[in-house]
Amino acid sequence: MNDHGDLLKQLRIERDQRDEASTGARRWPWVVGAVIVLALIVAGVAFYLLREEAVTVQTATAVPPAAAGDSAAVLQATGYVVARREATVSAQITGTLTEVLVEEGEHVKKDQVLARLEDSSYKAGLDAAKAQYAAAQAQAGQAQAQLIQAQHDAQRLDTIAARGLVSKQAAEQARTQVATDRAALLAAQKNVQAAAAQARSAQVNFDYCTVRAPFDGVITDKAAQVGEIVSPFSAGGGFTRTGIATIVDMDSLEVDVDVNESYIGRVQPGMPAEAVLDAYPDLKIPAHVIAIIPSADRSKATVKVRIAFDKKDPRIIPEMGVRVSFLEKQSGNAQPIQGVLVPKDVIAQRDGHDVVFVVDGDRAKQMQVTLGGDFSDMKQVTSGLSAGAQVVKAPPAELKDGEKVKIASSSNQ
Repeated sequence: MNDHGDLLKQLRIERDQRDEASTGARRWPWVVGAVIVLALIVAGVAFYLLREEAVTVQTATAVPPAAAGDSAAVLQATGYVVARREATVSAQITGTLTEVLVEEGEHVKKDQVLARLEDSSYKAGLDAAKAQYAAAQAQAGQAQAQLIQAQHDAQRLDTIAARGLVSKQAAEQARTQVATDRAALLAAQKNVQAAAAQARSAQVNFDYCTVRAPFDGVITDKAAQVGEIVSPFSAGGGFTRTGIATIVDMDSLEVDVDVNESYIGRVQPGMPAEAVLDAYPDLKIPAHVIAIIPSADRSKATVKVRIAFDKKDPRIIPEMGVRVSFLEKQSGNAQPIQGVLVPKDVIAQRDGHDVVFVVDGDRAKQMQVTLGGDFSDMKQVTSGLSAGAQVVKAPPAELKDGEKVKIASSSNQ
């Protein structure tokens, strides 16, 4: 019996031991939760530090070489569409806009009303000038009537004086009065001319309250709104507008290109050319050289050349990027230039091969290419690249195939 009692005592769990076991059981879920939260935090930090960041790049478009009929490109250059006839229209007087009658993109005709200014004060000034002109005319008429009367009086007195019925002094006074009235008439006529000039000036100022288009064109910018003050002079404080709208004559559009001075000898006035807009790489517009500007840019070592479009197209708008191919006539068996042209800085070296990086969605895809000849600042790619592809300009050395990229801006220069 004693042995059994000892065994029961050994199996008995003391109160302190039971409390300690219960406390441990309650703490265990909290420990597990803390571990899970800590693991999530570590995973989030690792994802933030190791996540893929997009590389910011600039792109250019691969363009097809120009080859039209029996012509071949001897030189390629980039430039921009410019308007030879463009005007920022402003009021010739300072005033408050009461009407602006045009919007961007609207076609306008010469002398069409673009805007109106508050004209009450100018209208009052015009009315006053017209009244002064009328008064001056009336005074001139009065002076003329007095002169006619004086002339008649002098003739009668001369006749009577010849008969001895009046003194010669009276006749002389009558003639003097004629001369005086003639001078008064002349002064009145000059006053009429001055009043007419003032009326014309007031009319001009009043007409300045109506702003008209100087030529046919398209509104490309609307710079002022109703209620704003416009002035031909800059106030310097930013509260006065100096322009109301900008008009561009779309028939005057041409291209300004910068040609490397090393190649300017290939360009001649009147030579044929072909223009390809960056926005429409499949649109080939016939053109020709207008003039070579006789001045070089020492910072860029280029010479500006003016190119005229031989065919108008509504898709051509100012400031568009353009690639111009200067053409020369060749024999009918001349072979056209193959492949595409890209800026030279898009070519990179990877593992001893010439490659370019093509933007595909948000990824840079490495493409091995075969290079051809040089065309000014462009490089011929005979294979491995298709026209219209967006390629990374000056790809950084760390750029890899399939890496995520973000386009900062698109340029063909």
